[in-house]
Amino acid sequence: MILDFEKLAPRDGYAWMTQAITPRPIAWVSTISPDGKPNLAPFSFFQAICSNPPTLMFVPTNNRDGGKKDTLRNIEAVPEFVVNLVPYWLAEPMNATAAPLPYGESEFAHAKVTPAASTKVRPPRVAESPVAIECTLDRVVTIGSGVGAGNVVFGRIVAMHVADAVIVDGKIDPRKLDLIARLAGDFYMRSGELFTVARPAGGSALR
Repeated sequence: MILDFEKLAPRDGYAWMTQAITPRPIAWVSTISPDGKPNLAPFSFFQAICSNPPTLMFVPTNNRDGGKKDTLRNIEAVPEFVVNLVPYWLAEPMNATAAPLPYGESEFAHAKVTPAASTKVRPPRVAESPVAIECTLDRVVTIGSGVGAGNVVFGRIVAMHVADAVIVDGKIDPRKLDLIARLAGDFYMRSGELFTVARPAGGSALR
């Protein structure tokens, strides 16, 4: 099968992309409105960018009506956010925050998760998350327009909360972190069997 993406409708292209580009880590992003109302939503177009300066990105695509998602609206008004990571036991609350609630209604309350004060930014973090990454907005790069267009949010990492329970010998143990990742449709995957591969001699010095 060969798919000609220049001829596919955006919705069809999205379906094939999300089926093929897997697994995708989940950014459970908390933001706050100008009047102090928190928002919490999951995004699976998410990744680290670089460490100097420490930067990550996630992508709120436009709504089905072509408008901006609440997360992006909040970040444009209050340029700070927190990326909370999602372990297996928080899969259901995370999924609950994907519901299209009215703007200003708290997904924290809807999903029954606990907002906790952040250290350097105004939006709260998810207290139950084993890792919460506080960020200030670096920039937003918009690609495309209308339904399915992307708004790439780059965030400068300013602080990270890591639960003691997932640290072993001074490092985060991926087995204790037990994160989930997004596949396609209703499918997710859980961190399962792990293996290691030693890097070639002369490989990247940064590990």
